[in-house]
Amino acid sequence: MEIKPTESELEILQVIWKKGQCTVREVHEELAKNKDAGYTTTLKLMQIMHDKGMVERDTTSKTHVYKALFTMEQAQSNALDKILSTVFKGSTSDLVIQALGQHRASKDEIDAIKNFLNQFDQDKK
Repeated sequence: MEIKPTESELEILQVIWKKGQCTVREVHEELAKNKDAGYTTTLKLMQIMHDKGMVERDTTSKTHVYKALFTMEQAQSNALDKILSTVFKGSTSDLVIQALGQHRASKDEIDAIKNFLNQFDQDKK
């Protein structure tokens, strides 16, 4: 399954991934902290996401509980593959240079990148 959530769907998924599973009310309350979102809009989006196969819905109780059908890592990987192939024409170095050139990375992030590259280099030997 190709994962192609919209921006609003990703906001909902972020809440579900953080909590593991949740009701529409829980998602709505979390989203309302940062943006003006109506409850019925959140409900409709989550119903659409269910129809698209992005979330599953437990209807055994009066309050339906939603759970993501793919992980955040799967969504990130899918989005990155698409950006890499379309925007950067498959060049991982161009993608990394652009990302690091446009967004200031913290010392901890730079250290993590260096450690990853060192491990990657060790694995190639």
